[in-house]
Amino acid sequence: MLSVNTNQGAMVALQTLNKTNSDLDKTQNAISTGLKVATAKDNGAIWAIANKMRSDVGAYDRVRESTDRAASILDTGISAGESIMELLNEMKGKALAASQTGLSASAQAALAADFAQLRDQITSVINNAVFDGANMIAGTPNNAVALGDANGANNITVNGASLALAGTIVTVTGTSALDTAANAATALGLVNTSITNLGTQLATWGAGAKRLEVHRTFIGKLQDALSNGIGAIADADLAKESAKLQALQTKSQLGIQALSIANSSSQSALSLFR
Repeated sequence: MLSVNTNQGAMVALQTLNKTNSDLDKTQNAISTGLKVATAKDNGAIWAIANKMRSDVGAYDRVRESTDRAASILDTGISAGESIMELLNEMKGKALAASQTGLSASAQAALAADFAQLRDQITSVINNAVFDGANMIAGTPNNAVALGDANGANNITVNGASLALAGTIVTVTGTSALDTAANAATALGLVNTSITNLGTQLATWGAGAKRLEVHRTFIGKLQDALSNGIGAIADADLAKESAKLQALQTKSQLGIQALSIANSSSQSALSLFR
């Protein structure tokens, strides 16, 4: 039917052109953003999943930072503990030499002076073993604590331990001296005990440092896996979108031509009245 009031061909052509332009807008947006799901209206379910995964990736950045801080605190404690072990080894030699009988007064005094300097240096090392306000080897030690997951529900904790003089690990006291052979023998026993105790503690801290290292590596791999997963569900295939863009541009031009032809059909009604 030929009608000047209703042009069905033009309406169909217009609907087709509008659909093509809508698809063209989506393709251009995918190319400009690199995302096939950029907003919730593109695909609500996929957008929600990708958004949650992006949130987890960001949270794991904080987990990694927490792990780095804990590892640094622990490394500082281990380095200080190793320095104290070196001091104890030197003190052992001094105490052993001073425990023998028959030393001259000057030799005894020299050994005693050296021992006292080494002993007091332990306290100096402890006071300086601080990272970001935390000291794992002080009289009241801090712990090295790292976030275990993105929810903050689990932590990895490496307990600190006091390496102060006259403690449970370093049993050498602040008054241990080599002024006599008898006192030197007593000091030697305390030094030997301290070396054994500190060796055990350093081994424990070493295992803790390894755990933090493994945890950090795992967090990095987990973030990579999550990022790949986000890309798989939300990123646009630019090669595919490029080909689609060219096809839609051509289709849009053809749609305009079709609409133009459909609009001109009503003009043929004039020929009926000539």
